[in-house]
Amino acid sequence: MAIDPIVAEVRRAREAYAKQFNYDVHAMWRDLQERQHQSGRPVISLPPKRIEPVTAGTSIPRREAPNTCSEGGCQGFFTPFQA
Repeated sequence: MAIDPIVAEVRRAREAYAKQFNYDVHAMWRDLQERQHQSGRPVISLPPKRIEPVTAGTSIPRREAPNTCSEGGCQGFFTPFQA
């Protein structure tokens, strides 16, 4: 499998950044917090979305997937059990 050059570049940058802090996650977090503070950009913190609890016997509505198959089979999809 070919290595994506962009992914490789991101991984090198991540490795170099972590190495600067001796792979200490807490030190990296403090550095990122300081960078964020020094940027002067506003930081937006959104409240968490509240999800209604599901009680026993309650069904959860689900979205239906579009039917893109005809009687001749599905075109453009991998269907291993297609007759």
